[in-house]
Amino acid sequence: MDESSPGDDPAPQATPSWREFWRQRPWQWRPAWPTGPGWQAARLAVVWLARVAASRPFLLTVLAIALFWPGITRLPPLDRDESRFAQAALQMVESGDAVDIRFQDAPRYQQPPAIYWLQGAAVSLLSPPDQRDIWANRVPGALAAVAAVLLTSHIAAVLYGANAGFLAGLLLALSVLLGAEARIATIDATLLAVTLVAQAALLDVWRRRDLPPPPAAAAIAPWVAPAVFWVAIGVGLLLKGPLILVVTFGTLLGLAVAERQWRWMLALQPWLGASLILAIVLPWVVGIVGISGGAFFAGALGDNLLGKLAHGQQGHGFPPGTFLLLFLLTFWPGSLFAARALPWVWSTRRTPETRFLLAWIVPAWVVFEAAATKLPHYVLPTYPAIAALAAGAICTPGSWRLGRIGRVLARGYRVLWLITGLALALAGPVLLVWLEHRLVWLTVLPALVAIILLVNASRQVRRAAPIAALACAGLAALTISLSTWLQVLPALHAIWLSPRIAAAVTTLRPCPDSVLASASYAEPSLVYLVGRTTKLIGPAQAAEFLHEQPACGLALIDARDEAAFAGRAHALGIVPRALTRIDGLNYTTGRRLALTLYTASPPPRDTSPHAAQRP
Repeated sequence: MDESSPGDDPAPQATPSWREFWRQRPWQWRPAWPTGPGWQAARLAVVWLARVAASRPFLLTVLAIALFWPGITRLPPLDRDESRFAQAALQMVESGDAVDIRFQDAPRYQQPPAIYWLQGAAVSLLSPPDQRDIWANRVPGALAAVAAVLLTSHIAAVLYGANAGFLAGLLLALSVLLGAEARIATIDATLLAVTLVAQAALLDVWRRRDLPPPPAAAAIAPWVAPAVFWVAIGVGLLLKGPLILVVTFGTLLGLAVAERQWRWMLALQPWLGASLILAIVLPWVVGIVGISGGAFFAGALGDNLLGKLAHGQQGHGFPPGTFLLLFLLTFWPGSLFAARALPWVWSTRRTPETRFLLAWIVPAWVVFEAAATKLPHYVLPTYPAIAALAAGAICTPGSWRLGRIGRVLARGYRVLWLITGLALALAGPVLLVWLEHRLVWLTVLPALVAIILLVNASRQVRRAAPIAALACAGLAALTISLSTWLQVLPALHAIWLSPRIAAAVTTLRPCPDSVLASASYAEPSLVYLVGRTTKLIGPAQAAEFLHEQPACGLALIDARDEAAFAGRAHALGIVPRALTRIDGLNYTTGRRLALTLYTASPPPRDTSPHAAQRP
């Protein structure tokens, strides 16, 4: 007799084995996971990966990489700062001297050494130094830019919530200025990340100012954030001197003025800070003083830092207000959202969150505007705070409602923002037509897509729909960025003179160890690509160099300097032989050049059997 009855539940089916599961056809798969320890671990791994992929930090990291990495490996070394840093880091790796940093034979006393250490480590790990792969020097800055986006997201999330944190990181990642700095092997992206570490630690100490002291079991906790704060300041001092103090101490000053209290700052443990900073900075200070005496500090602090504060250097002297005018472009597309947040910022200026961010922005911005020398990246450390304020306004319902005057001003700024975006979208195709005399349709299509998105973003702003507007503006910025860095800039052969000169020297040099004397083109990228022994001299001295090196010497002369070069060569009794001509635009000076590569050696003799039969 069968013990089961029709009403009983059917016996459960046996779970397929691993082999049976993978032999099934897709239409035979069941939603239930097979049992067993292996399948359970796989299920947990898939669920964990899905949660990570959907998390805000992961999405921000992916977006930041998509915005920053394109172009890093395709662009040649840029003039002038990037190539100076890269060549100095390369010489440091080759010489093994991590204290006395030099560009060719001249000491680099403009900046402390930390950026050279980072770039030298990246070159040693990622690329053989003799290959001169500039992308390896750019890796520290790119990674620091991604870290800056995540730190900005963290700070904004602490102040205004997780959604605002995501939007703040996105606004910073989309900004034109950070996108450029992330791809250049200089200091500023790295300094931004270090500054944000200090600001995040300062925020933690500031938020605990009114809390009761922790129990004895957790007595170590109040020391963590101050230690991180001072370590970050020490690293910042090794990166770019006292500039990090403009932001960190400026924030402390702003909070003291706004809140009329300062005793909570004792929680930063100043004596601990002095000890940590000395431990980080003092060994290098002793080393550089032993090598240069006071020459380093005279050059770095006197000529470089104080000189830039007192008068405009390198042709970058501009009046106060310049950074405010440039903000429309440098923080684009987030500049529109920051402008629309101003009424909300004013109405919430007395709240602790907004007060902290304003204390971060205002003192530092005033100092940078007061300095005589103005370069766009100076105000970059204030952009995370601006992004946090803009994100806080976006996440606050009704924050975009404006009065009559506000609507008029917002409409005007929106038009300027849209014009800026259209100019950025069309810049690539226009530059290719102007410099290369060709229309690349692969750059026209992204420009049209970006224009459509920007127009729609402007409409969403007018409807006070910030999320939709930011989505359209962000997609437009991503499209412009990918087109610019992957298609447009690598195709502008006219401006990449140094790689073409280096290729010509490698191909046409009469000796394996030929030295180039460049009389009309003295950019640091030429030294980086051709070699440390490259001589940057005048046209008459170039003729003398060929006279001294008749067998292996090379000279690079522009058409403007041909007369002086030829006259001195004739006086010395040599007849330079032209090897090739390179035409292009020096983008650092705006001058068009017609460069000719010369040698003093005679042309190679043809020893083939048919040479004697030729007329």
